[in-house]
Amino acid sequence: MSDISVDVWLYGPLARYGKEADQGSFANLSVDLPQGSTMGDLLKRLGIQDDKRGITFINGQLSAMPGLKPDLGHILDDGDRVGIFHPQSMWPFQYRHGVKMTDEMTRVVTAEKDSSLHHTYE
Repeated sequence: MSDISVDVWLYGPLARYGKEADQGSFANLSVDLPQGSTMGDLLKRLGIQDDKRGITFINGQLSAMPGLKPDLGHILDDGDRVGIFHPQSMWPFQYRHGVKMTDEMTRVVTAEKDSSLHHTYE
């Protein structure tokens, strides 16, 4: 089984988990994982506890946010780009409207009574 390489961006205080890639306010690193690895595996490899991350994107699609983290079982592919923000990072409401989401996040958000993001769905 071959490895995959994931392009990881860590923002704010999470940059320290990037070790030598830490640029102060962010870290960009390439992480090699066995094929079939999940977001949970990536967090474990980085040493980031799930409750220490906030808004998370996989390939530009929202995959998790504080209180909604359905992406732990998301299987990562070679070349995926993952962005992880600190839980205290702000994300103004107006930017949430219309955001693209992973399939897992879409299922969770549409099941929530208030849609969590005040999202509009047809």
